[in-house]
Amino acid sequence: MASGKQQQKPEPELHGGVLSGGGSATLWGWLIGLVVFVFVAVPISIAVRFATHPATQSLFGGRLEDATSGAYSAFWWIVALFLFAIPVLVGWGVAKLSGRTLAIIVGIVAVFFIAILVFGQLF
Repeated sequence: MASGKQQQKPEPELHGGVLSGGGSATLWGWLIGLVVFVFVAVPISIAVRFATHPATQSLFGGRLEDATSGAYSAFWWIVALFLFAIPVLVGWGVAKLSGRTLAIIVGIVAVFFIAILVFGQLF
């Protein structure tokens, strides 16, 4: 009647990347992206302000003061877009990629910030 074998249920596969098991990976990606956005919101705001107010060009002596108004504005719009892309990249990395790839993305973001600081000191 009762056999010696027990029925074993297959273990469910974990889906969702790095933070699976504790909720939806997509929601974790949005949350981490939002946290990163909070940290880069002020630099984004400053870059947009410099892009929309060409009179701020006189604040930067030397090479940026000699640039045309359109080039100055375009430079700051590009910086603002790159800064806005950082939270999107980090959120996507949390939602879709492995831990190793996430560490690579964090390294790329850190190198980006260090490069901005170094190049900012050169001008």
